Amino acid sequence: MSNDQYYGGQQYDPYANGQQNPADVTQTWEGQTWDTQYQPAVSYDQIQAARAAQAAQAQPQAEPQAPVGHGSQADAYPQPYPQPYDQQYASHGGPAAYYAEPAAEPVAEPAAAPAAPPAPAADAGPAYSSPTTSGNTRVTDAQRARAEGRSPIIDPGMQPAALTALLGLLLAGGASLGSYGLLLPLVLLQGLTAAGWFRLNGMWPARQGIALAFLGGLVADAALLATGREHAAAAILGTLGVWVLLCLVLQLRSHADPDERMYGLMATIASAALTVVATGHLGAAPGAVVVGGIAVAAAVLARALPLPGPVSLVAALLASAGAGIAAGGLTDLGTSGALLGLGAGVCALVGLRVAAYDYPSRFVHMTAGVALPLAAAAPAVYLLGRALA
Repeated sequence: MSNDQYYGGQQYDPYANGQQNPADVTQTWEGQTWDTQYQPAVSYDQIQAARAAQAAQAQPQAEPQAPVGHGSQADAYPQPYPQPYDQQYASHGGPAAYYAEPAAEPVAEPAAAPAAPPAPAADAGPAYSSPTTSGNTRVTDAQRARAEGRSPIIDPGMQPAALTALLGLLLAGGASLGSYGLLLPLVLLQGLTAAGWFRLNGMWPARQGIALAFLGGLVADAALLATGREHAAAAILGTLGVWVLLCLVLQLRSHADPDERMYGLMATIASAALTVVATGHLGAAPGAVVVGGIAVAAAVLARALPLPGPVSLVAALLASAGAGIAAGGLTDLGTSGALLGLGAGVCALVGLRVAAYDYPSRFVHMTAGVALPLAAAAPAVYLLGRALA
C-alpha cells in the first residue's frame, strides 16, 4: 500500500495549517561574545512566560481520546507520529523559547571575603624575613646590616691587616735600599688604592676612573723622581691639580644623569687624590718611611685583635708608638720616632675606619682595607719626617 493510498489519496503535510517549517528558516546563532554592549533580544521573564503559556495550551491535547472506529473520517487520516510536531517542541517551551536567543545568565554575587587570619602573638616574632635582603645573594653584609637597623661598619679583619703589615714592611725595606727600591711597593700601594676606592663607594666597574687615578700616581712618582725630594711638594700638588682637571673632562664626556655624574666626579677626584698623596712616601726621608711603615704595620695588627672597641683603639695607638721608638733606634730619628710612629698610627686607623664603612666586602677589604692605612699615613710620614729630621 502506497503512502497516498494510506492517507486517502492526499499527501499529509504537517505544516498545512499555516505553521512555518523550521527547515525553511535560516537560524542565526547568537552566543556569548566579548562585546560588552551586547544585549539579548528576549528577557528571561519573557521566556519563562512563553514556556508557561505553551505548557497550559498543550495540557488539554495531552489527554487520551476515545478510540475511533474503523471507517470514520479520522481513520482515513491516522497520525503518522505519536505526537504532533507542534506539541513536540511545545514541550520544550514553544516556538518563542525554541528560537529565542540565549539569555544572559544572572551574574552570581561574589562570595564573601574569607576572614582575616588571626594576628600572631607579640612574642612570636616575624613570620618571614625581610624581602629586600633575604632573597638576594648579591647583597653585601653592610647593606643587610643597614636594612636590619644595625651598624654598616665591618672591620676588614686579620687577613687584610696582615697584608697591610707586609706591604708596610716592604715599604720600609725598600726605603732602606733607596728611591728606586721603594718604587715597586709604592706602585703596588697606588694600584690597590685606586681600585679599592671605587668599589668602596659602590661604583663598579669603573675602569676609566681607576686607570685615570692610577696614572696620576705614576705621573706623580715620575715627576718626583725627576725633580728630587726637595721639590716633592711641588711635584705632588702640581700633579694633583692637573688630575682634577682631567677628572672634570672625563665626567663631562659622561652621558649619565647629573646626580650620577657628580657622584662619579667626587669619587674619581678622591681616588686620584689618595693615589697621588701616597707618593709622599717617595718624597719623605728614608728613615721616616722606615719608621712609618713599621708603625702602621703594628697599629693595624693590634686593631685586628679580638678586643673591645676602646681597648683595641688604645692598644693600636700604643703599638704604633712603641714600634716608632723601636724603628727610630734603627735610624737617626731616635726617640723622636715615637711621635712619628704615633702620627702614622692615627692616620692608619682613620684609613682603616674608612675602609670598613659604606659598602665593605671581601674585595673592598683586600684592596681598600689593605691600602688606605698606608696611603692615609703618607702625609704624616712626609711632614713629620721633614720636621723631626
